[in-house]
Amino acid sequence: MNRFLNVVGVADAVRESVKIAPATETETVPVEQSAGRALAAGIEADTDIPGFDRSVVDGYAVRSADTTGAGDALPALLPCVGRVAMGTSDRKLVVQDNECVYIPTGGVLPEGADAVVMVEYTDEAGDIILIKKPVSHGENVLLRDEDFKKGGIVLRPGRRLTPQDAGVLAACGCAMVTVAKKPVVGIISTGNELVPVTAIPGPGQVRDANASMLAAWLSEYGCIPRLYGIVKDEREAFEAIIFKALPECDVVLLSGGSSKDDRDITAGVIAGRGEVLVHGIAIAPGKPTIIGRIEGKPVFGLPGHPASAFVVLIAIVRPLLDRMLGLEKPLIRTVKANLEENIPSQRGREEYVRVRVENGKAIPQFGKSGLLNTLVSSDGLVCIPAGYEGLEKGREVEVILW
Repeated sequence: MNRFLNVVGVADAVRESVKIAPATETETVPVEQSAGRALAAGIEADTDIPGFDRSVVDGYAVRSADTTGAGDALPALLPCVGRVAMGTSDRKLVVQDNECVYIPTGGVLPEGADAVVMVEYTDEAGDIILIKKPVSHGENVLLRDEDFKKGGIVLRPGRRLTPQDAGVLAACGCAMVTVAKKPVVGIISTGNELVPVTAIPGPGQVRDANASMLAAWLSEYGCIPRLYGIVKDEREAFEAIIFKALPECDVVLLSGGSSKDDRDITAGVIAGRGEVLVHGIAIAPGKPTIIGRIEGKPVFGLPGHPASAFVVLIAIVRPLLDRMLGLEKPLIRTVKANLEENIPSQRGREEYVRVRVENGKAIPQFGKSGLLNTLVSSDGLVCIPAGYEGLEKGREVEVILW
């Protein structure tokens, strides 16, 4: 028990967290279901894309030299000798000197042509097309391998796929794609004072806000939350629920399961069946956080107050989840803003302060410890490094958005 509340810095806590991250597991899913998932293996183009020289506009395929000097007052007059049909390549359709061929967007550029004049810059006079604007070699044309060359890297592993990426993957012939599995994260709420969300709290009782908050964030971040309800501060019941969750989850979060007290049930159970790696982090809020491992599974004891639990989730747990999700870079969104007020801080700990962002300004949302209203009045967090005694008004800061 001598490691309990042996306070470590945030960087050390993150290293311990990432060190125990289970290896990323993969699965294959249909490409249309891949958005939001991290690519587990690089994707190469199986062919040149688009695979043929094609027009990117509706217009007339020409030899660019035949349009030199063309304008409204003196257009180039070119007979139209044919039309390009979509989805086919007519080898007999050839553009000779001083000729043109009608071509729709996406049509195969006929032999002899090296550019396309947009239809907006033409007029018709029977079979003669009046070209009123010159084009240069290659204008309005996409070359056969200009998008992707066969064997070239299209997407790299670790990329969080977007709907746009799904379209690119489909163009590369990927009907199925290998992605990182979504980690299953168990959430156990602890405390004799907790009652379900649906209950009316009595004297000394509070509704369990943390479970819903943690589950919602985990779902949005790409994990699968699994709720195990509320357990009283009784060792036997506590052990039973933890050992029910461990086989079903990749990570277990114990909401309210941290304390300065050496007799703390969470720390005792983790130490008795596994190992406590950290019990106490130089972070505010969230100092009594526990990082441990049981049966090879990471187990975190988060503070009971929602704001503290949320800060620890973002600062300490998230890097472990990033590793498990196979992400090349974290999904945290940030924005630059200038502080509207001074923020005091205690040197030696990393502090996270809630702020509202408005017109490029970060406005601190100060309040008494335990208040929930600052969670909804704020847009995110400003981190004050451990070596600082606060930040001054006017300083540019990076806001970690909720």
